[in-house]
Amino acid sequence: MKPALTLHDRTLKLNRFPIRKIETLQAWDAADEYLINHTHDMELDPQRPILILNDSFGALSCWFAERANVTTVTDSFVAKQGCIANLTANQLPNVNIIDCLAELPKNPQLVLIKLPKNNRLLTWQLQQLCHLLPEDCMVIGAAKVKEIHTSTLKLCEKFLGETKTSLAVKKARLVFIKPNASLAKPMPEPKTWDVPEHDIRLSNHANVFSGESLDIGARLLLKHIPQDHKYKDIIDLGCGNGVIGIKAARRNPQAKITCVDESFMAAASCTENAKQNLEAPEQLTAIVTDCLADIEHSSADLVLCNPPFHQQTTITDHIAWQMFCDAKQVLRPKGELIVIGNRQLGYDDKLKRLFGNVEIIVQNDKFIVYQSVK
Repeated sequence: MKPALTLHDRTLKLNRFPIRKIETLQAWDAADEYLINHTHDMELDPQRPILILNDSFGALSCWFAERANVTTVTDSFVAKQGCIANLTANQLPNVNIIDCLAELPKNPQLVLIKLPKNNRLLTWQLQQLCHLLPEDCMVIGAAKVKEIHTSTLKLCEKFLGETKTSLAVKKARLVFIKPNASLAKPMPEPKTWDVPEHDIRLSNHANVFSGESLDIGARLLLKHIPQDHKYKDIIDLGCGNGVIGIKAARRNPQAKITCVDESFMAAASCTENAKQNLEAPEQLTAIVTDCLADIEHSSADLVLCNPPFHQQTTITDHIAWQMFCDAKQVLRPKGELIVIGNRQLGYDDKLKRLFGNVEIIVQNDKFIVYQSVK
């Protein structure tokens, strides 16, 4: 795959992140191109901010970096690192990169939104914008045609303002929203619900995986978290709201628990849930990083993992493989990796190839819990 976006006599070298030796996917899509083409001839005030929301790997941030004062808003650590790397590779000015819970800059002139598939995140972002935007600010959303549903447009109308759509180009479509400050409502509280069988109450920010109920994979894994005084350092890899790490902490009060996710909202939820559900919340620490990139090698006794099988909107298994490889590096000798996955994903082959051993702890019609030992 050639990592070069060429439009309007300009070329940007763009890579997905993390960079892989053999990459088959682009770091931008037709919706990015549509936004760039539509806004190419706009006269922009170099002093007023442009807001870019959910920029996958920095294609839009790179394109506008020299045109105005750009703030990029993302919930993804991987997207943030991709944006930084692509700005550097193209020798472009830095942009202000903030997470979705941060305060937005005032008086923006243009807002570009890569519309997320998660309607809870979209609702959160639209409500943030409704409190902020001046009447003269132009708001343009973009996504693949198949990802813009009637429900998407209704949310835009309800929480931000009058909404119209463009014609489709290369299977992408633009959504134009006119801000209406009279629609502003108090920002929603995180979604909260109980897991009564484990006496856990969970608070979930808008972009947390399975943020409205406990997913069935996690429910199975919760029943098979080991308890042993040999565990001094336990990692919940891909922690989401932290339910697995909280259960591990309760079963192993002598252990230090590190919860890791690439979502800023997930880490924030995890920290809040530790305060609510643990007698000693300081036992658990939540960090945002790419898999286990910032964790010391040979420093953990147990890694618990419920891997994602997509990166943003792309179905992929490379994240699971990266998680398994990173887990092997951070485990001490005889350390254990416990993984849950859908039956059809075939994680046993990957684990056997990497660790030389794999054992099935439990399985049902949909999921298998595996264990490999370093």
